[in-house]
Amino acid sequence: MYALNFYSPLVADQLRTHRKTATIRLGDKSGKYKKGMIVTVLVGVRYGQREKIFDAVIDKVEVKQLRDLSPREIEHDNPEIKRTDEMVRFLGSLYNREVTEDETVTVIRFSQIIGSMF
Repeated sequence: MYALNFYSPLVADQLRTHRKTATIRLGDKSGKYKKGMIVTVLVGVRYGQREKIFDAVIDKVEVKQLRDLSPREIEHDNPEIKRTDEMVRFLGSLYNREVTEDETVTVIRFSQIIGSMF
């Protein structure tokens, strides 16, 4: 089974309340994540314990330049961010490096699976 890992505990609440329904990742992740794939959504520190939030289905995977993100895509990733320049700073802090609007990103939209899968 595949996972979508989130390292910030602040994200857990956004996921549980369905305010976060996408993740924007640096680079082309289309080889790893595919539409229709079932993933486990996890929150926790890298190399440490993680909490399972829910299982989800990937609805859409789209690769584009960071500058081409729509306000709606940005909001689905982080409801606190509204503009591309804010997303550039946010991703820079997540990845601990300088990020520019020229970067390739992957937008992964997902929906929670309610009930038991098996």
